[in-house]
Amino acid sequence: MRMQKSARQKLLKEKLQANPFLTDEELAGLLDVSIQTIRIDRLGLGIPELRERTRLMAQDAQVKVKAIANHDIVGELIDLELGKSGISILTITPDMVFERTHIARGHYIFAQANSLALAVIDAPAAVTGIANIKYKIPVCVNDKLISKAEVIRIRGNKYFVWVKTRNEQQEVFRAKFIMVSLAN
Repeated sequence: MRMQKSARQKLLKEKLQANPFLTDEELAGLLDVSIQTIRIDRLGLGIPELRERTRLMAQDAQVKVKAIANHDIVGELIDLELGKSGISILTITPDMVFERTHIARGHYIFAQANSLALAVIDAPAAVTGIANIKYKIPVCVNDKLISKAEVIRIRGNKYFVWVKTRNEQQEVFRAKFIMVSLAN
């Protein structure tokens, strides 16, 4: 038995709220309908396609950043709630990997996490005080890394931030940062 249109559209909105990076193909699979049905439902609901959703989220997030300049953020900042959380995406390109192994250089993965941790700080300026990091699995060319930062505690001028980075399948990196606000 087919799902009613209103129920399907409600579920479509819920799926996209939980994960705005779902493609039309992935949504079609989750809802057991054709890609064309997903596109018609999205248009009817006024929901843009993935690329446009990502662009709009990035624009919204970048105007909120305080502690770091937008051009200093490694990856594309797509969601930001100052003092709470943020998300960035970084696609590993051939110039980011070691020539012999084709494995991503760790400093790119760290830089994405570190700049995201700075971006979530609700202060005009901040620096990294401590970073406890763990590389979990190798990252390769064309891997799309999604980093999520969460401020877990604020004590005085110190922000305790956890950043977890995933590829399409699993966590590849995680870090616990103590970021220090330089505001008086």
